[in-house]
Amino acid sequence: MLYRVEGLVIRSSDYGEGNKIITLLTPTYGKQGIVVRGAKKLKSRYGALAQLFTYGDYSYYKGGTLGTLNSGEIIESFRELREGLEGPAYAAYAAELTDRAINDDEAATYLFHQLKACQSALAGGKDPQIVLRAYEMKVISAAGYAPMLDECVSCGNPDGPYRFSSLAGGALCYRCRHRDSTALELEDAVWKLLRVFLALDLRRLGNVAVKTSTKRQLQLAMRRWMDTHLNLNLKSRGFLDQLEKYGELLGEPRKRPEPSPPTGEAGDGTV
Repeated sequence: MLYRVEGLVIRSSDYGEGNKIITLLTPTYGKQGIVVRGAKKLKSRYGALAQLFTYGDYSYYKGGTLGTLNSGEIIESFRELREGLEGPAYAAYAAELTDRAINDDEAATYLFHQLKACQSALAGGKDPQIVLRAYEMKVISAAGYAPMLDECVSCGNPDGPYRFSSLAGGALCYRCRHRDSTALELEDAVWKLLRVFLALDLRRLGNVAVKTSTKRQLQLAMRRWMDTHLNLNLKSRGFLDQLEKYGELLGEPRKRPEPSPPTGEAGDGTV
């Protein structure tokens, strides 16, 4: 049967001497594995369609587990995400997280648009650490593990202060803290961002200036949560950790474009 879909390449691997197998995240059929014949050859018509992060229109035949590409057209190459060191590292983490957290046959319309927005934000120079934390929240929500943040998960108390418990399922009030001795005490700014990320459509993510200490707590909270509920061993995460640690040791601030004037997008501001 012939299928035609829009898709984002979230995995690409060599297959035989001249071919590649790609995994597409599609809005209509979830994840789809497709053989792209001749993709490794220099003069291949479809080599660019097999590159990681590519957003394209794909036509393929499928009768079994894998499809075979019939034709295709690039809609957006996201070339910026394959250049330098940081771009590929952050984008590869988002792609691998998506691939590992979502089952092949799960409908992924919403997550498809969130990943595309994530890639656009990274390519556009928005703070990659904030972009990834927001996208992580989209992935865990899609997987069915969204945290409860607006009231105590144990007693329903709507008034903080809270601690963040990955074991209990989210916020724990002062009366229920004993239920998880490892629960995290977070800055108010971190709670604010967690709630924003839970409700936010990434297509409306604006420019947010976030303190280093807030970023660290935000990363710790999200990592604890994902390790508890998804338990994924991601190769890209280890590389990303080394890259960020190296950058901190050098003491060099990340080069980013000047913020654009306020646009009314959700998330614009300073935290």
